[in-house]
Amino acid sequence: MATTRTAHTVWEGELIKGSGTVTFDSSGIASQAVSWPSRAEQANGKTSPEELIAGAHSSCFSMALSHGLTGAGTPPTRLETKADVTFQPGEGITGIHLTVRGEVPGLDEEGFQAAAEDAKKNCPVSQALSGTTITLTAELA
Repeated sequence: MATTRTAHTVWEGELIKGSGTVTFDSSGIASQAVSWPSRAEQANGKTSPEELIAGAHSSCFSMALSHGLTGAGTPPTRLETKADVTFQPGEGITGIHLTVRGEVPGLDEEGFQAAAEDAKKNCPVSQALSGTTITLTAELA
């Protein structure tokens, strides 16, 4: 069964001096302020498209890795994933680096590396972002 999730943004003003609010309609979790300075300079308590992508990518990757490990007979106890999305004004998103540290009883480092690479390649968010260079650091706890 397909699902659709929705968020919307209201933006007021020009790019540099304007600002907006992104609202997470499907979950109702919150509305967050966005602005050009929070995207291209310091966050200052506001989010950015890149931070939203980082959240989506880190959670999707974690789910894909958990699924793959479980399917291989080595379910994880814990996975902690960080996604760093780099934005360069004038160029766009120039790369994403995933860092995962896992607790996986019965799995060696080589097996964890292979599972993490597979998750990086096959998680739906990685696939949607396939035009971007995605790198990975994976280690067992």
